[in-house]
Amino acid sequence: MAVQGPLGSLVPVSRRQQISVERLGRKWGRVKLPKLGWVRFRWSRPLGGEIRSATVSRKSGQWFVSFLVDDEAVTPEQHSLPNTSVGIDRGVKTAAVTSDGDFYDREFITAGEAVRFRRLQQRLARSKRGSANRFKTIDAMNTILGRVTDRRGDFCAQTALRIVAKNALVVLEDLRVKNMSASASGTITKPGRQVAQKRVLNRAILDKGWHRLELAVTNAARYTGSRVVKVNPAYTSQRCSACGFVAERNRESQAVFRCKAAGCGHAEHADVNAAKNIRHAGGQLVSACGDLGTGRSAKQEPASRATGRTPSWGNPRPSGRGGSQSRC
Repeated sequence: MAVQGPLGSLVPVSRRQQISVERLGRKWGRVKLPKLGWVRFRWSRPLGGEIRSATVSRKSGQWFVSFLVDDEAVTPEQHSLPNTSVGIDRGVKTAAVTSDGDFYDREFITAGEAVRFRRLQQRLARSKRGSANRFKTIDAMNTILGRVTDRRGDFCAQTALRIVAKNALVVLEDLRVKNMSASASGTITKPGRQVAQKRVLNRAILDKGWHRLELAVTNAARYTGSRVVKVNPAYTSQRCSACGFVAERNRESQAVFRCKAAGCGHAEHADVNAAKNIRHAGGQLVSACGDLGTGRSAKQEPASRATGRTPSWGNPRPSGRGGSQSRC
């Protein structure tokens, strides 16, 4: 729970025996916090359980108090729709696309806010370090970024709730977002290549909130009994969801997928096709090297030299050392 109030300092509170909450009216309440005493806050939603702790924080020039409560909710042993599953493909054009053909996306910053933020950046570059105007500019920029962050969090929470409410199994790509959004500038002795293009891609990845959506899905799944599985993303965008043929030329453009295998010709939106591959790979093999959902290995061309095709979904076979490996 996050509620706003005119608080004076950043104080994490964990001693619940010293926390008391009283309702002052329809919109306002007050809480007694250690070392702060009674503090008024705007009552934004019901507490919904016994208070365990409280945290006071400051964001975008405003103060918030958050209560950790015990709602006594228990994760269901089984989802209400036990035989349902969905795969989710996260992208930079559309935040999330499901194997059912649902597209989830929204703009987190308005056109006017983008123009104003750009002007504030220019003003910040001209301001003197340590000056009062510089701090005012930073506060104005933080206000805009705070709105963007709140919209992204609201989008991820609502999207996750819709997805887990309809599916007992949710399959995501095991993406290393931190590594994928790392800078390509390199060093002085070994400068990077295509740094500007990589910077644009990094911003797009971070703007869509890939990791935040994953956290939201994991959190919402606790209330519905859904199971969240992460699989190796290798070749999910190049594999045909109908026949399993893998080729780079299958992906004609960002949005168009058309299978080039003889006798197939399957065509649909590229993100939907990738989401179907992700759903099918939930707990199964994705790449040509026998990777399970949590494993990774070097990419290899999975197509056969003789036929140019690969089985739709290979099964592991015993190895000579007592382990298991997939057909490569």
